[in-house]
Amino acid sequence: MPEPFRAALVGLRAAVAAPGRPGLSLAEVPAPKRLAPYAVAVSAEIVGADDEQVASGRFVVLHDPDGQDGWRGDTRVVAFVSADVEAEMAADPALAQVGWSWLTDSLSDRGAEHTAAGGTVTRTVSCRFGQIEDADEASEVEVRASWTPLADDGGALDLGIHLLAWCDLLCATAGLPPPGVVQLRR
Repeated sequence: MPEPFRAALVGLRAAVAAPGRPGLSLAEVPAPKRLAPYAVAVSAEIVGADDEQVASGRFVVLHDPDGQDGWRGDTRVVAFVSADVEAEMAADPALAQVGWSWLTDSLSDRGAEHTAAGGTVTRTVSCRFGQIEDADEASEVEVRASWTPLADDGGALDLGIHLLAWCDLLCATAGLPPPGVVQLRR
């Protein structure tokens, strides 16, 4: 593994060890092997008050010392987030723009410099039938995105900041308040 990428993983693994948000758990998991010579993956889930998963995701870092077309660099983050939402929220056509702004705002708020960002926001409403029939509809929002993290002026790449920004996105999709904001109870 090239030394610059190995050094960048130090911040990532520190963030995995201490994500700093209640209900959020992170774990390093096997990474895809065919997309780049080097890769690391982290999975996440947010569990609600009733111990039910309300959001989950995967954060994958790909590294190719030679770079790849479209990356605009040698390292690429590929991320996925899925969260349950209220039916009214899923029906709102503005949810796609809002979901994308959760990502861009999270990256900006954390100072996670990047380029070549792209992705999709999908809102779904599902009805279950047959043996999995449920009277309630299930509504979800999914954010799939990728971006190229940029090194600081000294040439160091801090992947931990990008992972924490992605955690902020995951928490936003789950309806949790931003870091430092306390949610008032009824």
